[in-house]
Amino acid sequence: MKGPDDDLGLDGKVAIVSGGGAVGDGIGNGRAAAILLARAGTKVVVSDLDKKLAERTVEMIRAEGGTAVAEACDATHEADCRRLVDAAVDHWGRLDFLDNNVGIGSRGSVVDEKPEEYRRVMQVNVETMFLLSRHAIPAMIKTAKGGSIVNISSISALRPRGLTSYTTSKAAVIGLTRAMAVDHGRDGIRVNCICPGPMYTPMVYARGMSDAARNQRARASVLKTEGTGWDVGHAVRFLLSAHARYITGQVLVVDGGVTLQGPERDSQDH
Repeated sequence: MKGPDDDLGLDGKVAIVSGGGAVGDGIGNGRAAAILLARAGTKVVVSDLDKKLAERTVEMIRAEGGTAVAEACDATHEADCRRLVDAAVDHWGRLDFLDNNVGIGSRGSVVDEKPEEYRRVMQVNVETMFLLSRHAIPAMIKTAKGGSIVNISSISALRPRGLTSYTTSKAAVIGLTRAMAVDHGRDGIRVNCICPGPMYTPMVYARGMSDAARNQRARASVLKTEGTGWDVGHAVRFLLSAHARYITGQVLVVDGGVTLQGPERDSQDH
């Protein structure tokens, strides 16, 4: 008798994981998703602005016997996005999945932040997903007769806390997700969104974090523990898998219950 994980529908499929690198051997959201997909038999194109970071993820996947290749991609450039999708199809003849991870942070109100900073946040956090999806969706339809996309948003979209441009961009990701789900459901493409909470990932701790700040982030959750990139990666794998075949246009909050409690404004120590 087959177990519950024997029919994920991921084996032999092809995925692009954008923003799939991480500093050193750290586990970010994209790296975790790439590794977990590869463990399920998916062939993964790992992309990052810094190809060396993507290559380290590929090394980790291959060390476990998985299949992956690394590609450099500046997802703010449409030509790079087109080339990335072409690379996936050239390597393995199809494209089934896209995990949109590219993003940057910001701080401040509409009074504090400069217009050029706002535009940059919107470009990196929203337009990259638009551009990658713009080229991935036709490839999915042509080569796989359908597919699945996961866009990474943030609980900041649901609970603002002094990061206005970031909050705005991550709220736009939710809107983009829902619109794409409606537009392309008829093509057999599901599109969902994940809103991570305060995950302990290289992107967070690379800029420095005190033990007190880390403990404060953990205590903010109902579970009184911190999340990691693995938590997001497992959610991505679920939403891409056949187990989620009837789920589209949805927002999955992965935050240990942080959003169940009152908001606190962000501080520089986070």
